[in-house]
Amino acid sequence: MAKSYKTAAIAYGAALLGFTGFLMLDTFVLSSAKQTGATEMNLSLFAEETKERTTTATEQADSAEPATDTKKDIAAAAQTNSATTAAVSGTASGSGEETQTGTAKQASVTQKTVNNEKSDSQSKTENTKSDTAKTTKSEKTTTTATTVTTTTTTEETEPEPQFIINDTAYQDENISIALSQYIENDTSIYVADVRLSSAQFLKTAFANDTYGKNITAPTSDIAAAHGAILAINGDFYGTHNTGYVIRNGVLYRDLPRNNTDFLSIMADGSFFITTSDEYSAQDLLDMGAWQCFMFGPRLIENGAVTVDDNSEVARAMASNPRTAIGIVDDLHYLFVVSDGRTSDSDGLSLSELAYFMQSLGAYTAYNLDGGGSSTMIFNGSLINNPTTSGRSIKERSVSDIVYIGY
Repeated sequence: MAKSYKTAAIAYGAALLGFTGFLMLDTFVLSSAKQTGATEMNLSLFAEETKERTTTATEQADSAEPATDTKKDIAAAAQTNSATTAAVSGTASGSGEETQTGTAKQASVTQKTVNNEKSDSQSKTENTKSDTAKTTKSEKTTTTATTVTTTTTTEETEPEPQFIINDTAYQDENISIALSQYIENDTSIYVADVRLSSAQFLKTAFANDTYGKNITAPTSDIAAAHGAILAINGDFYGTHNTGYVIRNGVLYRDLPRNNTDFLSIMADGSFFITTSDEYSAQDLLDMGAWQCFMFGPRLIENGAVTVDDNSEVARAMASNPRTAIGIVDDLHYLFVVSDGRTSDSDGLSLSELAYFMQSLGAYTAYNLDGGGSSTMIFNGSLINNPTTSGRSIKERSVSDIVYIGY
């Protein structure tokens, strides 16, 4: 606002100076008119023309909206100019033609001066508006650039694990077990599909928690004593004086046994099958063996079946109840138990067992103690129909189990 008043004051000052020069010229022209004998009509026209220019200049000055004090000064000057014009009108002498020419030139100069002043004033005002607009736009741009948009990111949380316990399934955050029953080769086969988060949940236990010869107990009793979710019979190590025994990372026996495949379940959960000619039990323990069994034979290795129709455990019949364990991939296992020796279930040969497990996706599989020892327990219940002679369904007492639990 202060800049506007200043601009207006400058404009009015320029107008006032123009009028002062104009009046001095008029006085000179009138004096000349008297000397040259100008006609009364010419002087009258001059007076009218002068009055019109004065009025135009006053209107142009008023449009600039000067400060209040400046308006008063301009008004006083206008009154003085009016009185001077009246005096000029009463003058009856001078050269009208020369006076009009001089007046027209002076009026033209005055008009240009006022127009220039107005143009400069408008130009400055427009520049000021432009600068203001640029500044405002710049400020808005800066504000926009520095504005921080806060986005609330919801952390993705893993879904809570489902807890399932029923007759055919168990699931928690570390253990998943699903039971299935098959009929193959006129035999009932029970399969537990097991997935673990760690091999530490694949455990073993001795009958009466005691390592030694001829110490036995039913699979269900050993499982109950350890809170096993799933359990199968082991390798019945207690009926032998030789063979490797490593259980839950502890070495109990390091005596070679000829013609025997040893299965080591390593600390990472992988399977490794060897013989006593290749490694000692201490070697296996040093390599990270978590469990080591001494029954056999190996059924599948690297995805290929390793037994045939002539393969059999010593003194075993061609078709028997069977117990086996296999691995599909990392920490994914198959626990398999079949019935046999009854009118309802014939039992399986080793090759039949091997091909069946291969059909389930087993990459490595190993035969454990079978016959009357073959037993599966799930959530405290007996799943299969164990028998020794086929005359009665009854568990046999064994020296150890393999189980899933905490």
